Amino acid sequence: MKKIRYGLMVAGLLLCLVHSAAAELSIGIGLPNVSIGINLPIFPDLVRVPGYPVYYAPRMDANYFFYDGMYWVYQDDNWYASSWYNGPWGIVGPEVVPLYILRIPVRYYRQPPVYFRGWQSNAPPRWGQHWGRGWEQQRRGWDRWNRRAAPAPAPLPVYQRRYAGDRYPRLEQQRALRNQQYHYQPRDKVVRQHFKQQAVHATPAPAQRGRQQEPANRGQRRPDMQRPEPRQQGPYSPPQQRGGERMQQHVPAQPVPQQRRPAVQEQGRQQPAPQQSPRPQPGAARPQQQAPRQQDRGAAQRGRGQEQGQKNDEDRGQGRNR
Repeated sequence: MKKIRYGLMVAGLLLCLVHSAAAELSIGIGLPNVSIGINLPIFPDLVRVPGYPVYYAPRMDANYFFYDGMYWVYQDDNWYASSWYNGPWGIVGPEVVPLYILRIPVRYYRQPPVYFRGWQSNAPPRWGQHWGRGWEQQRRGWDRWNRRAAPAPAPLPVYQRRYAGDRYPRLEQQRALRNQQYHYQPRDKVVRQHFKQQAVHATPAPAQRGRQQEPANRGQRRPDMQRPEPRQQGPYSPPQQRGGERMQQHVPAQPVPQQRRPAVQEQGRQQPAPQQSPRPQPGAARPQQQAPRQQDRGAAQRGRGQEQGQKNDEDRGQGRNR
C-alpha cells in the first residue's frame, strides 16, 4: 500500500510540473505594451556575434540583441522582446527565453549588471546561479550545444530604416508593414507562438467589428433611416407618407360641361340659345367677360327686321279686306 501511495504522489507531482510548465510556456512573450526607455533616433547598427545566430549593438549603452526576427533587451533583471527596434516591448519570462539568447557570452553585454562581475567573458552568464535551482532544473542542458550545428542568423529587417523619428509606426501599422516587407519565418517555438498571439489579438471580435462598421457620428441617421423633408402641399404635389398612412392627392374639381339648351323656335328661323359659361370654382381666376360677337348682333337685327316686315304685310292685308 505504501508503494502505491508513493507512486500516486509522484505521478501527481509530475502532472503538476507538466501543467505548470505548459502554463508558463503558454504565457510566452507578453503583449507589446511596455516602454523601457529605449528611444533610438535611427535604426541601430547591428553586428553579428561570432559563431552565434545573434546580433548585438556595439554602439549602444544597453544589452540590445537581435535573434530569430525579434529584438531582445536585458534590463533590470528582465528580458524584453519586440518585432521593431524601438518597441513597444513585451516582457519575457526566464523560463521561455530562447536558448541562443541565454548563450550569448558576457562580453557582448554593453551594460552588464553588477552580478556579472567575475564571470568569464567568453562564457554565457551563470543563469542557474542567478535564477535559482528550480529554473536550472527546468532548463537543464541550456549551456550545452554543438557549435557546428548552430543555425544561420535571421536576416536583418533593414526595411525599418525608412521609419524613424516622426515616421515610426504605431503598433497596428507595425504588424501590417512587417507582414508586407519581412517574410522570414521564425524557428523558435516561443517566437512563433508570440506572433500567433499577436495575430489573434489584432483580429477584432465580432461585436467589435459590428461597432466598427457603424457610422462614426452615432447621432446621424443612416441614409436609409432618414426621413424625407416635408414638402409644401400644392395643387399638384405628390402624395406624402405620414405616420404609415398615405394622404390622398388634392386634385382641383374640374368644371362639369353643361348641356346646351335647345334652340328657341322663332317665326321663320331657329335661333341657337346663347351658351352659358360654367361657374368658376372657388379660388379660381374668373374668366374675362367677352363682348357679344358681331354675328350675334347682326342676327338679332335681322330677326327684328323680319318681324316688322310680317306686321306690315298683315296690316296691308287687313286694309284690303276692309
